[in-house]
Amino acid sequence: MSTIRNRATLLAATTAAMLALALTACGQDGTGTKTSGPDTGGAPQAASSGTTARNAGNAKDSGTTGGSTGAKKSTGSGSGSDAAAGSGSGTGSGKASGSTPVCTTKDVAISAAYQGGPPYTHIVLTAKNTSGHSCRMNGFPEIQFLESHRENVPAVAKSKPGAPVVLAAGAPAYALVRLSDGGKDEDTEPVTAFSVMIQGGSGLATVRAPGADGIAVDSAKWATGYWTHELRNGADDF
Repeated sequence: MSTIRNRATLLAATTAAMLALALTACGQDGTGTKTSGPDTGGAPQAASSGTTARNAGNAKDSGTTGGSTGAKKSTGSGSGSDAAAGSGSGTGSGKASGSTPVCTTKDVAISAAYQGGPPYTHIVLTAKNTSGHSCRMNGFPEIQFLESHRENVPAVAKSKPGAPVVLAAGAPAYALVRLSDGGKDEDTEPVTAFSVMIQGGSGLATVRAPGADGIAVDSAKWATGYWTHELRNGADDF
């Protein structure tokens, strides 16, 4: 009986020890599970945070590069604008092309012809633009018929056109000039050639007078009209 009780006691003690060991093992596993769970879960989060940080850094770097690229593009655009502005200045185009230059005596060929029949009291000056570009005929022809009379032939105000006379390449302008009254008793002088200047333009043109004997001029009667695109009845009758 004593032996049986000892065996039972040993068995109970062994069982209790095994149960305690099992409980201890279970507690450790649970703790380990709880402890390793957050740790295990924390590692991916940390990795995710690191990736996010790197991505943010990359995004920031990309943004800076993009900003630099944008700045370069902006600089390029500015250069283009400057080039366009320079091109506009070159050109003056706008400013330079906005106003038609005044014709000079090198830009036009000036000739003279009788107007009407004898007695020849008037001639017509024709100025043809031979320059190859447009130019403006200012005012009236500055004419000097005689070496003894250095003043220009006076202009008739009513013949002044209402708009500037701009000649395209190859186009003519006209001016009517009175020589005398055609009277036999007038104090006239013969002229075979005379000089013409264009107001505002440089140079002096020598014009041959029409007719074999030239023209007869009276310094008390001569007068000139303004340059016009065409001779006009009334305004050019003087």
